[in-house]
Amino acid sequence: MAPTVTDATGQPGASGSADASGTTGTAAPAGLSAQAGASTQAGTSRQAGATTRTVTELADGRELIYYDRGTPPTDRAVADLRPLDAVAPSSEVRQDPMTGAWVTVAAHRQARTYHPPADECPLCPSREGRLSEIPAGDYQVAVFENRFPSLAGEPGTHPVPPALDDPLHSRGPGVGRCEVVCFTADHDASFADLDEDHARLVLDAWTDRTAELSALPGVRQVYCFENRGTEIGVTLAHPHGQVYALPFVPPRTAKMIDRAARHRAATGRNLFDDLVAAERASADSLIAGSSAVGPAGSPAADSAPGDRPEDSRVVLAGEHWTAFVPFAARWPYEVHLFPNRRVPDFTGLNEDERAEFPRIYLDLLRRFDRLFSDGDRQVRAPYIAAWHQAPAGHEDELALHLELFTVRRTADKLKYLAGTESGMEAFMNDVAPEFAARRLRDVGQTGPANPTAPTGTTPAAGSTPAVGPASPTGPTPAVDPAPATGTTPAPTAEEAQR
Repeated sequence: MAPTVTDATGQPGASGSADASGTTGTAAPAGLSAQAGASTQAGTSRQAGATTRTVTELADGRELIYYDRGTPPTDRAVADLRPLDAVAPSSEVRQDPMTGAWVTVAAHRQARTYHPPADECPLCPSREGRLSEIPAGDYQVAVFENRFPSLAGEPGTHPVPPALDDPLHSRGPGVGRCEVVCFTADHDASFADLDEDHARLVLDAWTDRTAELSALPGVRQVYCFENRGTEIGVTLAHPHGQVYALPFVPPRTAKMIDRAARHRAATGRNLFDDLVAAERASADSLIAGSSAVGPAGSPAADSAPGDRPEDSRVVLAGEHWTAFVPFAARWPYEVHLFPNRRVPDFTGLNEDERAEFPRIYLDLLRRFDRLFSDGDRQVRAPYIAAWHQAPAGHEDELALHLELFTVRRTADKLKYLAGTESGMEAFMNDVAPEFAARRLRDVGQTGPANPTAPTGTTPAAGSTPAVGPASPTGPTPAVDPAPATGTTPAPTAEEAQR
């Protein structure tokens, strides 16, 4: 749930907003309504461990929000002393008449900061002689409006009016909001390096931003994501993600809406309930105490012929979350993470689901970092972590879930989107999804297995996924992998050609 914003005296702020001097509020307990959160949290904004937020402004008028555990430090009110002029970015959205997809044109982004040296990072805390986007000398999690946004301006009605006079050239102003989420003040860290309490703080920030931005008129979908690694195209090395308040429904979401409607018409059930139930059922004998029924009691979809536990695509599962490689994975290593109980977005998670999330998510990210590492070298996996949330009007059918994937297919090779993928949107995967799932199970807490595998390899019989209720002391251990040898098998003929 979104935090209940209060002023310094603990009284609710006007409409949950804050002035430039800084306003502090407290995140309401997960699972409560906004109204219940407001009453429950009254007088508790200074409790140790509670999530508080301080809202202030940067020199050019952009909003900055600090998220802290407990009482925020006094430097949250430090002013931004940079001589910045107010920015007036202009962008527009144009509709592709052949597909209906919206394309954002934002030419001003050509001037955005590009690979600055570490001592000039704009996401690090400010210090004497170098002022950054974060005026405070330290922070836990900070969120601010992007200085070079793809979408900007007050959202209102849908920005693109019907182009009755020119249906081939539908266009409109690119209004919306783009925010940067700084996960930690540590420039050299990664999300996977955070502890569980800090990861929970990021979840609280995502939830708050989802609640606030989705309430803006004209916002169709709130999209939280992280890009990591220069191979992905990241231009700032500091650990951070972004939140977009989109004025349109993007193409992938539109396809999900269509598929969910077709599944409902054909089966009378929800697509995502059946999907999660089917994946868990594929490893049902290995998930202690799990149930292969959906949250509403719907029967699990039938497993495909020949599915066996050793071929399960489940990577790890807790009491409230399940991570699996999708049956038709597009990327060599791609994992989808769902709460077992379908909710439309972050605001729908209850406290039990929020409490388990940090352990599961950090375990998953750390497995990606072990995929291509061995005893001689550490190879961080470049990845995109894309959080899909239901757009306005589709909360009853779509489901919150993560799509996490890397563009690396071996320790030394990247998967480039070539002619079929970029030109026709027809993906061709070099790694069998069942093998990818086994690799991700094998690189659990005990370290990496052989970092390179032949194309199309299938799981060996007897492989056990890292599933079952998560241990209270950490993620559930995976099967011990084979010792890393530091050697790399010769590439297949197909790999050599690519």
